[in-house]
Amino acid sequence: MISAGEESRKYEIKLLVLAGLYLAAGAYAGYLWRDGDARSVLVGASVPALGFLLVAVVWQALKFRADPFLLPVVAMLSYTGLVFLYRLNPFYALRQFFWMIIGLFFLFLTTRLFTNYRRLSEYKYIYALMGALALITPIFLGVEQGGAKSWLDFGYFHIQPSEFVKILVVLFLASFMSENKMVLTQDTEFFRGFYFPGPRAWGPLLGMWGISLLLLVFQRDLGAALIYFGTFLAMVYVATARMLYISIGVGLFMTGGALSYLLFDHVRIRVNIWLLNPYGFFELGDEAYNQAYQVIQSLFAIGAGGITGTGLGGGFPMFIPAVHTDFIFSAITEEMGLLGGIAIVLLYILFIFRGLKAAMESRDDFSKLLAAGLTALMGLQAFTIIAGVTKLLPLTGVTLPFISYGGSSLVANFIILGMLMNISHEARIHE
Repeated sequence: MISAGEESRKYEIKLLVLAGLYLAAGAYAGYLWRDGDARSVLVGASVPALGFLLVAVVWQALKFRADPFLLPVVAMLSYTGLVFLYRLNPFYALRQFFWMIIGLFFLFLTTRLFTNYRRLSEYKYIYALMGALALITPIFLGVEQGGAKSWLDFGYFHIQPSEFVKILVVLFLASFMSENKMVLTQDTEFFRGFYFPGPRAWGPLLGMWGISLLLLVFQRDLGAALIYFGTFLAMVYVATARMLYISIGVGLFMTGGALSYLLFDHVRIRVNIWLLNPYGFFELGDEAYNQAYQVIQSLFAIGAGGITGTGLGGGFPMFIPAVHTDFIFSAITEEMGLLGGIAIVLLYILFIFRGLKAAMESRDDFSKLLAAGLTALMGLQAFTIIAGVTKLLPLTGVTLPFISYGGSSLVANFIILGMLMNISHEARIHE
């Protein structure tokens, strides 16, 4: 008799086969457009597809019962990124190919090494120390890219520590909140029967606010600040179910944002480009010109795609600076149209839904908070960059998870996937 876990793994493998066919079709279209080496294109398409399938088959052999939809969703997003990077520049596609293989290795390693992941809650202050060191180091030793000083240069490759720090932040917050849940839910009387969160509850809130402002000031990383603080607020809500904390947190972030707007040119430029006509910034210096030009070209590309797109190779995404990183969603919507853009958004929504499902099915506070935090992290990152390139929010310069070019981001995201899969497995074996 086939168990429910084995059946779900077989369903996962079938979905991965369909995703592999999608990659094959995209690779063939890219080959026709670029007229490149057929053998290289075949290897570039088959190795990642076989890698995803191998992970699923080994999981099936090990009776791993994690959510069967998360891996196929990530495969579709990763394959889309690989196809469009090849279309934009085969050099980036080749490097992304290797990072994807490394990411799959870390995915499998995470699911095997951290089976007893609840023990991770015992090391919260180690996470805080490691995270602080990783954030401080680029301030003194980092190089600036895209307006943010958040990269370490190792010659042949760059590493962005903040991509891994976000995992440490969620681990610390999940550990702290699961241990101090009562503190966060205790109120003190403020005035004539009106109760307000006590002083001890303000500590974590103000601490994360301070960290977000430090990121904004010293690393000029608006995207990371927004994502970290938004993830923190989501986890606070999961821990306490109180909208009051969300309201206070939003107020604090808006206050910090307003102060940053008044004090720092790079924040003011991005906000003004968002609120005003980008054409008005062409005469205000190189930084303002470059950022306004990016946004304008992004909007032109999205508009040119229409409903169904221009087809792979039929657009002009190369006019958008940093199209392979920050603006790859614009390239996708130009050549796959509004329907293609909606499909990408739906994949992220499905990822968020399955991640939150794992959180709701978990049997302890640490697992719930960890799954909710990791899911919020991915969802906020996707929303932040998609909203930035479509001018719904100020441009932030974060990567689109699993799609944008970037080794640090890709490997960190696969580690996050592995942690979510472990939490899902643990919840499902106790059903």
